[in-house]
Amino acid sequence: MTSLPDARGFEPTDAFHVYDTTLRDGAQQEGLNLSVEDKLTIARHLDGLGVGYIEGGWPGAVPKDTEFFRRAKDELTLQSATLAAFGATRRAGVAAADDPQVAALRDSGAAVVTLVAKSHDRHVEAALRTTLDENLAMVRDTVQHLRSEGQRVFLDAEHFFDGYRANRPYALEVLQAAAEAGADLVALCDTNGGMLPPEVTDVVGDVHATTGVRVGIHCHNDTGCAVANTLAAVTAGATHVQGTVNGYGERTGNADLVAVVANLEIKQRRPVLPSGRLREATRIAHAVAEVTNVPATSRQPYVGLSAFTHKAGLHASAIKVDPDLYQHADPVTVGNDMRLLVSEMAGRASIELKGRELGFDLAGDNERLTRVAERVKRLESTGYTFEAADASFELMLVEEMEGTRPSYFEVESWRVITESRPGDEALSEATVKLRAGGERIVVTGEGNGPVNALDHALRTAIGQVYPEVGKFELTDYKVRILDQGHGTDAVIRVLIETSGEQTSWVTVGVGHNIVEASWEALCDAVTYGLRRQQR
Repeated sequence: MTSLPDARGFEPTDAFHVYDTTLRDGAQQEGLNLSVEDKLTIARHLDGLGVGYIEGGWPGAVPKDTEFFRRAKDELTLQSATLAAFGATRRAGVAAADDPQVAALRDSGAAVVTLVAKSHDRHVEAALRTTLDENLAMVRDTVQHLRSEGQRVFLDAEHFFDGYRANRPYALEVLQAAAEAGADLVALCDTNGGMLPPEVTDVVGDVHATTGVRVGIHCHNDTGCAVANTLAAVTAGATHVQGTVNGYGERTGNADLVAVVANLEIKQRRPVLPSGRLREATRIAHAVAEVTNVPATSRQPYVGLSAFTHKAGLHASAIKVDPDLYQHADPVTVGNDMRLLVSEMAGRASIELKGRELGFDLAGDNERLTRVAERVKRLESTGYTFEAADASFELMLVEEMEGTRPSYFEVESWRVITESRPGDEALSEATVKLRAGGERIVVTGEGNGPVNALDHALRTAIGQVYPEVGKFELTDYKVRILDQGHGTDAVIRVLIETSGEQTSWVTVGVGHNIVEASWEALCDAVTYGLRRQQR
């Protein structure tokens, strides 16, 4: 058997395992579809986080996973992690050495095989359609065969908690059969995700005390308790935790592995990752989200955009004195940042702290702080929002601090014409007239809509004087109707995200006309981008 890359550069203790199943169990999430290339990329990210084991998939059962293990032998160099192949025990009535599914696990090259086995008597009889004794033989035979081939074996006891409730002696017998055959550990699976922490503590404690086998835990989030259940299992004696990055998985997902390890390291002072790797958590969680094309949740614990974000003025006043007053942990420990939102709820403390974040010292300038806070509240009452539009707020702050708004161009006029012919898509044409660099510039741009056409025309015009705008790109566009009761006469708010070199920024525009609001946000976006480039 040709082995896949094992852990290098880091000598992990085998006393505690962090086991990631994003590539297998996480990939069962609705709408998530990973290519082999995606899986290889995510595996590299997981290795960067420092997990001990990466479950690559089910070779032999899923062609894509078979291909992943084949390519991993040559293309995947891991520094901290070991690849594990997932599969099932042999079929009833067939020797493990003769079962093609077991052969695929043996031939995968994985140093570790995670076997799923039935531990619920009803599943054995109804799903496998075999006897309880034959199921035990299937576990023993498969574990022994793979161990004789030089592979480590972890056992996933499927539906264990339900099986424990229904027939405790048999559920425990399955675990003992696996351990006696040579399995390193048995992971108790809350496959239906229906457990609560006190129950998990009781069951894991009983298993640990009764059988003496090494216990792991695999939780799903159907009660919203997957992370809590995992931590409860560790408290009761589990030394192997399974989960997925960002909590991906079927139904409501698996335990979020990043939250699990962050809680273990920060709250319980238990080092489970290589030193310094937890600081990569935020970057890696978002990088994996980019590969999966499933946006990261802003409210995700520890690594979400809003995890250390403060909006209320009362909070900001306290944070000004001591950030720990409203933060349960230092965001730096997980590679995240504290953020302050400027909104109608903001007081002077919020403005001062936000200004400091943007590079402005407002300490002690109570008159200016009051003026800015009142201006924010007044504008937000008319529809503006600055909590998501830092760039527009910074331009306003510059105007307050320097007495004038940054200006790289003066708009003379703009107009948009949209033409539609039967059978053809509508085409928009925008004409922009402005002055920049001492010149009068007139440019016409086309687009698939009025905002797209205006964006092209504006950047083309300004690009004649400031070529750096050629690197700007409109990456997101959001529209919200603020007073829907007024119908087509409602106030519209537009948020535009623009990206430049290695960064992005958001600007806001408001008006009764969606194109007018968009134009305001577009002009702010270009102005902010030019100021940032020149600064």
